[in-house]
Amino acid sequence: MKEIKAFLRHLYGAGILFFYYLKWPVAIGVPVLYLYLHYPRNIFMDLLWLYCVILIIKDFVVMFLRYKRGEKIWR
Repeated sequence: MKEIKAFLRHLYGAGILFFYYLKWPVAIGVPVLYLYLHYPRNIFMDLLWLYCVILIIKDFVVMFLRYKRGEKIWR
């Protein structure tokens, strides 16, 4: 049980790092791959792109709400 919890913590941390650093390149890169480089459509890449776009929208909403409350936008 301890090993499973450790594995899940590592997986969660890797997911956070992956999406923190790669959400913008994925959100911009996947349409470029499909539209200009004519890569074949892939459902996994489509879902990854959609999730990254949702994360970017969430970041803008959180930034707007912080600005509206008068909090610091940048940490």
